[in-house]
Amino acid sequence: MNYLNEDIDSLNQKLAQGDLSAEKLAQDTVANIKKTDDKLNAWITVQDDAKPAADLDFAKNKLAGIPIAIKDNIITKGVKTTAASHILDNYIPVYDATVIERLKKAQATFVGKTNMDEFAMGSSTEHSYFGATHNPWNLDKVPGGSSGGSAVAVASGQVVAALGSDTGGSIRQPAAFNGIFGIKPTYGRVSRWGLIAFGSSLDEIGVMSKRAKSAAEVLNVIAGSDDHDSTLSTREVPDFTQFIGQDVKGLRVAVVKEYMAAVDGEMHDVIQKQIDALEDAGAIISEVSLPLTKYVVPDYYIIASSEASSNLQRYDGIRYGYRAEDTKNLLDVYVKSRSEGFGTEVKRRIMLGSFALSAGSYDRFFRQAAKVRTLICDEFDEIFANNDVIVGPTTTEPAFGIGSEISDPIKMYNNDILTISANLAGIPAASVPAGLVDGMPVGFQIMAKRFDEGSIFKTADFIERTNKFYEKTPAGMED
Repeated sequence: MNYLNEDIDSLNQKLAQGDLSAEKLAQDTVANIKKTDDKLNAWITVQDDAKPAADLDFAKNKLAGIPIAIKDNIITKGVKTTAASHILDNYIPVYDATVIERLKKAQATFVGKTNMDEFAMGSSTEHSYFGATHNPWNLDKVPGGSSGGSAVAVASGQVVAALGSDTGGSIRQPAAFNGIFGIKPTYGRVSRWGLIAFGSSLDEIGVMSKRAKSAAEVLNVIAGSDDHDSTLSTREVPDFTQFIGQDVKGLRVAVVKEYMAAVDGEMHDVIQKQIDALEDAGAIISEVSLPLTKYVVPDYYIIASSEASSNLQRYDGIRYGYRAEDTKNLLDVYVKSRSEGFGTEVKRRIMLGSFALSAGSYDRFFRQAAKVRTLICDEFDEIFANNDVIVGPTTTEPAFGIGSEISDPIKMYNNDILTISANLAGIPAASVPAGLVDGMPVGFQIMAKRFDEGSIFKTADFIERTNKFYEKTPAGMED
């Protein structure tokens, strides 16, 4: 069973009508993952005994009996949760993240945990203790990151939807590279309780799927207030599916000139074609400027790395996780456990963050970065005063080759230049497939003001219906 030609609605209908049993669906899903994942490496843990919940209510719960993939930095009770790190490679949590509790209540079927960059630090899913994940469109290309495993699981037809996390583009960039839809909701829309922390003021859990409506149906389930997360909004969550199929006539669309200038040639033409389609349908197009875009990469990496250095202090070889052997004293336990347990990229960011927070550097780096972040938020607020959505490319290029950029961290960091502003500003953002360039997918990014995911779903669904990219099959899966 693969899901290349399915969405949540089609599966729900087959299950409700008895044309498909939830038990067989779970078994076939696991069998297909095992059959196809040798060449993809999208999964860290696969549940061999995956079973649907009892007494499924297909009318009440759209997700009933439907297998959903979970990124391996989201806590799952009784199931290994590693964050793709050696330091947690045997960690089995004793509780579920809030989003997992809600998926279970909605009777979704749990089939396993997907590969990722270690502790969500990376843009290629090459920084994983469990090996690199491969892009199904071209197995020699990266799938993006850090939610690369979740993106590949959806794009390859292993599952119909997956949860990911997005700290600086980790849902949208792999969604773009794999030709699927991925949404990062507003900061405070979805509980972070049970998400292994990277940058706590930036981290957000979101959804990846082939169709925007499927993502809307999952977001309906996982969004909403939660007493465990004090940063969560208590505002009512709308039914996001109501925005699917809406007319875009009169929609005020802002095109960022700095984003469009970041792409050229065929990629620029593919993005422009989506903008032209919106205009032809009656959307009101205007060009806007985000001049602080040139500062977002250093600003983000100071803030995110500083928060990471604080969050990752807990992994010390004492309470849980990997503990080094042949240690002589307590300090030796700390140093060896962290040196052996963390990968190169995680160590690099811990050191960068620790330096930015040090007594002699705090005012010069972290405090200044926080001020720049406020200015970035102000820029977005000014644009959204007169526009409904901001659009442009999701990435500056299609997926690059495995191994081609991993030794150049600065180049890798700059891959996020078009996505990280949305995290700094806390606004919702998504990537929807725009087309192919040199046989590889490119994404069309849509951003909206805080808590206006509806405008994103409306715009993304229109793009989907216009270019019908969801009908395409990744070249690596055509066998």
